Amino acid sequence: MSEMAEAIRQLIEERGYSEESVRQTIERALKAAYKRTYGTDENAIVKFNEDMSDVSIFSRKVVIDGVYDPVKEIELEEARNLAGDEIEEGDEIDILEDPKTFDRSAVATGKQTAHQGLNETFKDSLYNEYKDKIGEIIIGYYQRERNGNIYVDLGNAGKLEGVLPVKYQSKLEYYEKNDRIKSLIVDIKKTSSGLQLVLSRSDPKLVSSILEKEVPEIADGTVEIIKIVRDAGYRTKIAVYSKREEVDPVGACVGLKGVRIQNVIRELLNEKIDVLKWDSDPTVFIKNALSPAQVQRVLITDAEKRQALAIVEESQFSLAIGRQGQNVRLANKLCDWNIDVKTVEQAAELDLSAFNTVQSAHALFNDDVTYDEITTVAELPGVDAHVAELLKANGIEQIEQFVEAFDAGTISIEGISQEDLEKVNKLISENVEFVDEEEPATEAAATEETTEDDEEEYFCPECGAKITLEMTHCPNCGVEFEFTEDEE
Repeated sequence: MSEMAEAIRQLIEERGYSEESVRQTIERALKAAYKRTYGTDENAIVKFNEDMSDVSIFSRKVVIDGVYDPVKEIELEEARNLAGDEIEEGDEIDILEDPKTFDRSAVATGKQTAHQGLNETFKDSLYNEYKDKIGEIIIGYYQRERNGNIYVDLGNAGKLEGVLPVKYQSKLEYYEKNDRIKSLIVDIKKTSSGLQLVLSRSDPKLVSSILEKEVPEIADGTVEIIKIVRDAGYRTKIAVYSKREEVDPVGACVGLKGVRIQNVIRELLNEKIDVLKWDSDPTVFIKNALSPAQVQRVLITDAEKRQALAIVEESQFSLAIGRQGQNVRLANKLCDWNIDVKTVEQAAELDLSAFNTVQSAHALFNDDVTYDEITTVAELPGVDAHVAELLKANGIEQIEQFVEAFDAGTISIEGISQEDLEKVNKLISENVEFVDEEEPATEAAATEETTEDDEEEYFCPECGAKITLEMTHCPNCGVEFEFTEDEE
């Protein structure tokens, strides 16, 4: 194997370059040296052996009688001496060039072009490898710190480096040389020195990714993470939901004796984590979200503005608020409600007669409050997205369509079990209210009869003057009369 072939093999196998990228880089380098020597590369032709064992560069020249441009043209007689007497004027011939004859500056230009080409090829290769890994977890080791940014050795022989910017760092974390760092890839950048992965230790997705690896029920889709909010370094709140009634979503995440959640806490360097159950009832969800505080009750004070009042015992007040308001602030973000926390004594001083838990919660789902109406199966909270998609593909998208087909027992779709159908039907019963808008006929008839009775009039039998039931004499003719009830 030639030296060139061996060098190309090393570039391909050890550095990860493709054969085509190496070929193009060598070609660009030779043409750059050629252009440096002759002022143009328009007529430069680079040819490789089939086994890539050697490469040559040629000058393609036009055969002419009376040369004007010696770089691109050649005299007929000279051409025949090189290629034979069959050459005619107007033909083109390729004349082999010896790169060793190029001047020193041309060789330097070629080397620089090759170096830049290989670097760009390497960057492109790495970029294509990692661009689809944004949102994934990567493990590296603390290397150095500069201007507050932490640089991470990703263990790939210097192919690329990771940087953990200040804004993506967890507030209470501290690292020393060679400390292990597990982080989330949030971006990838090309720099003058190479490729750089932007990492994060504060993104909520880091928690969900770690939790997914620890909890099989999340990985297989049985338990769904509805939402995660974080104050990185201090506390994280996670709302979870189980698609199977027999599976406790909180218990699945916590694990036996808390093993699973403790593994996550260790990865986050002892950050506090609250795992709570998501509920479609906002009063229940808000109560859960204020964990670890015990909430006595929740009142919806303004459904339209999504404002609620949480009432707790005096002993639970500081726990519900949290340090510097952290707990209630995270609960607000998790539930997307403005939660005001009051003690029982404070609540007693307020006029709460207009609010009660049952009425306020019910008001969220009636026509007096404007909310997005659930009309399709896919909009149901906690519905299996795959099941909803299969139903839609088979013409059952609307909730009314599903209810009619389910009641008739006509749903038979491959990939959807009877258990799946019953779960969807249960979600509909929990989240959708069907209202009969027709007025009862009896009520309308009664109203009409009442109106008719109210409008009945009486007249004097003698003169025809208008009289009332309270009169004993006609005010016009003076005749005496009395009223008697008709017997049916």
